[in-house]
Amino acid sequence: MLQFKDLAFSRGPHRLVEGVSLNLYPGQKVGLVGANGCGKSSLLALLCGELHPDRGKVILPPTWEVAHVAQHTPDNDQTALECVLDGDQRLRRLQAALAEAQAHNDGLRVAELHGQLEAIGAYEAASRAACLLHGLGFAPGDEQHPVKSYSGGWRQRLALARTLMARSDLLLLDEPTNHLDLDAVIWLEGWLKSYPGTLILVSHDRDFLDAVVDQILHLDQQRLTLYPGNYSAFERIRTERLAQQQAAYRQQQREIARVQGFITRFRAKATKARQVQSRLKALERLTSIAPAHVDSPFRFEFAPPAALPNPLLRLEQATIGYPGRMVLQGVGLSLAPGERIGLLGRNGAGKSTLIKALAGVLPVQSGRRICAQGLAIGYFAQHQLDQLDPDHSPLDHLRRIDLQATEQQLRDYLGGFGFGGERALVPVAPFSGGERARLVLALIIRQRPNLLLLDEPTNHLDLEMREALAEALQGFEGALVTVSHDRHLLRLVCDALWLVNDRRVEPFAGDLDDYADWLAKRDAAHSPIRPAAHQRREQRRQAAAMRQALQPLRNRERTLEQRLAVLNERRLALERKLAASELYEPAAKGLLLAHLAEQRQLQAEIAETEADWLAVCEAIEQLQGDADAARADPGSDTPRIDIAAPE
Repeated sequence: MLQFKDLAFSRGPHRLVEGVSLNLYPGQKVGLVGANGCGKSSLLALLCGELHPDRGKVILPPTWEVAHVAQHTPDNDQTALECVLDGDQRLRRLQAALAEAQAHNDGLRVAELHGQLEAIGAYEAASRAACLLHGLGFAPGDEQHPVKSYSGGWRQRLALARTLMARSDLLLLDEPTNHLDLDAVIWLEGWLKSYPGTLILVSHDRDFLDAVVDQILHLDQQRLTLYPGNYSAFERIRTERLAQQQAAYRQQQREIARVQGFITRFRAKATKARQVQSRLKALERLTSIAPAHVDSPFRFEFAPPAALPNPLLRLEQATIGYPGRMVLQGVGLSLAPGERIGLLGRNGAGKSTLIKALAGVLPVQSGRRICAQGLAIGYFAQHQLDQLDPDHSPLDHLRRIDLQATEQQLRDYLGGFGFGGERALVPVAPFSGGERARLVLALIIRQRPNLLLLDEPTNHLDLEMREALAEALQGFEGALVTVSHDRHLLRLVCDALWLVNDRRVEPFAGDLDDYADWLAKRDAAHSPIRPAAHQRREQRRQAAAMRQALQPLRNRERTLEQRLAVLNERRLALERKLAASELYEPAAKGLLLAHLAEQRQLQAEIAETEADWLAVCEAIEQLQGDADAARADPGSDTPRIDIAAPE
């Protein structure tokens, strides 16, 4: 297991964790949550060995392999597939050893290494890597493109795929859904659910946390607290604890006030000196309880738009795309005030392209885009984060678009987005992605749009800011069209879903759960049929795995049968002794009681051994049934078998 013992560590001058002791067990899936800047990423860096504790220790089992996403992906000519295969270090070590053995014509060593490669499924490794890439949004054939041909966001996906390729015992993921679209998020969610090792996940996606983790590790005020259940369960438990803490705090404050009042009233009276001293000691003994704080640091809302024409915007038989490439055709839609639409569709289907066309950033190739008089568009996209002036402060940026407001009004407004006090005057250059996203949203909202077009607005935003944005959007009076991988946001603010697929834009008849089913069916329909040679190799591998899994069970079955035979012989011998009439004479009472006690113990051992034998027999039958099913359907993906013989 993973152990923290009296752990304390800092980052620069700031103490992040103080005096933490807890255990995490194999197979646990843990969501690490806490306010921005509290030290979540630093804790992961500590587990990776990139940081060292100031006090205490982190104890990992010596055989554990730790996997985490690298900060930088090499910029080279290596193919995406080979880059992902590098994540399987055991595979690469065996491949390097095989190349060396072949270079030295060491036939025995070559045969031995081929056997080891077969045992770890090396000949299916490329297929496994390609599946990871496909799940994360890479199109068939993309795996052969060089790494250097991909942009930063796609390199992040490559780095994630390489991490998932590792044969890890502990997997550390820090915001893995950033740069992913909804399809990839749903796929990753399913992959992590079946991950057999220990997972520590930092994420600001509530639905993702709820689906994947079974424990929440909350980092707050330099303490780590482990809560059972997913994120929704954590919120309920923490709310109850905070309410109890607040009630205890108020009760203690009343007691302190009562004692302090007595001291103040009678301090000057000699006849009450003893009672006053007693109250002073009682006041010193009172343990201070901190007040509970649950308020979000963010507070803002949309001001009513200056105008709400109906419809705000129309597309009529629009063809949308780029020079030499059509993405969408025959698009017809009308946006009215109050409509809230979430766009669904696979990566590359054209969701962002449609948003750009609605915003007027991308002209339609044919058809018409008709804007109402008084249309005011608020358009959020990730590229706008890089268009902020790095040398200017949030206040400077806001002053450019609102010349009429006073400085205090602008500073009050920025405070609602987390730029309070001197933070409003700091240049944007060192801001994090989350801070830049908050500032861009603040600038958009200040301009009172009546049509909001949001392309992945929650990337880099923490949970509190996402909740504040969702709450503000619920009060927005204009029309909203958004692309987001945050299902919680989509559920809260969208009344309709549109599917972008096969160059068409059509209403989706269902909810987000139905969309996940639609994705699964689409992927199943498009999965390639494996070649016959691969099927035969896969059948041989499955048969070998089945024999390997059955062997300890067969051995256990024989051991239990032998033990049952011995126990039954002892039982028969004891029954013959108990049948003797002289055993029931008064003088033999002690011996009779001893034989009866032995009989009870023997019956219990027989019952326990028979139960173990039956469990082993059922496990053998189950495995043989799985083998028969696999032979009946050679194209199926038989799950990996992990069975330990009962002891």
